[in-house]
Amino acid sequence: MSTIDNPDLAKRLARAILSDVAMYNPEKVESGIKNDNIFDVLKEELEEGRQHFYSRVSSDLNPDSIYDIAVVDVLIKRAGKIESSIW
Repeated sequence: MSTIDNPDLAKRLARAILSDVAMYNPEKVESGIKNDNIFDVLKEELEEGRQHFYSRVSSDLNPDSIYDIAVVDVLIKRAGKIESSIW
């Protein structure tokens, strides 16, 4: 498998990885949003996703930033309908 060096493809991969994290862990996402500890609750899943992402994306693309933005877009923004004191 070749390394992704296209920023749009890297963003798509990050969103796909995080969509899978959300899809397979809906209770953790809901609990993490409600209790304002989503990064603690999903620590292992987010790190596993991050490592997979890094293994597929060129370091020239600033993968930290791409992955972190996708975390907010996929996990946080999409959870806006969940009642929480953080909103």
